[in-house]
Amino acid sequence: MPLMILVKPEAEADLAVAKKWYDTQSPGLGNQFLDEITTAFQQIQQWPALSPIVFRKVRMKLLSRFPYVVLYRVDETQVTIIAIYHTGRSSEVSHKNR
Repeated sequence: MPLMILVKPEAEADLAVAKKWYDTQSPGLGNQFLDEITTAFQQIQQWPALSPIVFRKVRMKLLSRFPYVVLYRVDETQVTIIAIYHTGRSSEVSHKNR
């Protein structure tokens, strides 16, 4: 049975910012970004251990079309999405925006 997915508020904020930015670039691009995120969440839910551990118990799922990764943790009952991270940002910039 697939694990439940919990999206942390910080990750929801990451999604909102990214969608808004893509919407300003081209009509519908923000929705295409969300479609890819939805696909990534489904893959994570189906195969949570497939993505590599990058720090302690945090795993990283790369998106195929957009320069983002989904950072998440897995426990016995759920997957917790902790961030949707743009791969071109430095960690210093990312933390200032939170």
